[in-house]
Amino acid sequence: MPAVALSDILLTALAPLIWGSTYIVTTTFLPGLDPLFVSALRALPAGILLLVFTRQLPSGIWWLRVFILGALNFSIFWWMLFVTAYRLPGGVAATVGAVQPFIIVFLACALVGTPIRAVSVIAALGGAVGVAILILKPGAALDPLGVAAGLFGALSMAFGTVLTRRWQPPVPLLTFTAWQLSAGGILLLPVVFLHVHDLLNLTPANLGAVAYLSFIGAGLTYALWFRGIARLDPNRVSQLAFLSPVAAVTLGLIFRHEMLTPFQWAGMALIFCSIMLGQRGGRAAKPVPAD
Repeated sequence: MPAVALSDILLTALAPLIWGSTYIVTTTFLPGLDPLFVSALRALPAGILLLVFTRQLPSGIWWLRVFILGALNFSIFWWMLFVTAYRLPGGVAATVGAVQPFIIVFLACALVGTPIRAVSVIAALGGAVGVAILILKPGAALDPLGVAAGLFGALSMAFGTVLTRRWQPPVPLLTFTAWQLSAGGILLLPVVFLHVHDLLNLTPANLGAVAYLSFIGAGLTYALWFRGIARLDPNRVSQLAFLSPVAAVTLGLIFRHEMLTPFQWAGMALIFCSIMLGQRGGRAAKPVPAD
């Protein structure tokens, strides 16, 4: 693999690896808070800080596009993500969300002309099975609303990923990230007003967790993620998302002394094999005609 392509993949992979820490940070330092309130706090500070740094606002059609992308990648996705997390066991929620790369295979073909490759389909299915083996527990309850929310969230993020690839703006990547984060946070702003009491009573530990989730877990990671979308095939980018549950399980092993069965280790191995398989073929994304 060419060095440039490898560096693009490794930098993009950092995003889901960091996202894997979201669960342990949230449950440890932000227990009992409204998920939508936490989502707003995660998006707004990073978005506003980046806007102040970049000093550029959208113009023309980009206002509409940025709010569509902000809703798909942040507002709707995070909302559905937390609904799923509250209504389903963690393993079921992660397994439902793992269908996203499979959805992107077909969306990318329809919206940006990426060919449907057998290797991409196999890698997406293999990664989803690997996630199920790694964290899905036998006899886990299936709540219909939770499953529906998980599928809708995966569909939202899939559309957001592909449209982010299709709508490449004539501005630097950091500016594009600032626009989307700010738009997603603004759409969630009414939730903040409903939780003014919680906002005024955040402890230093709470604020530290919010700062990590916002500036590192959102600002930095989505800049890397959008960079990868701009440079790589959407299918390859989406398959890197399988690293998120791997990182979450690994953090559980390190900080909570959890144990894995041989079957779970096999699931983790299947995930890595699927990711490596998914990176085969063309290394960079073809230019997408401007709309």
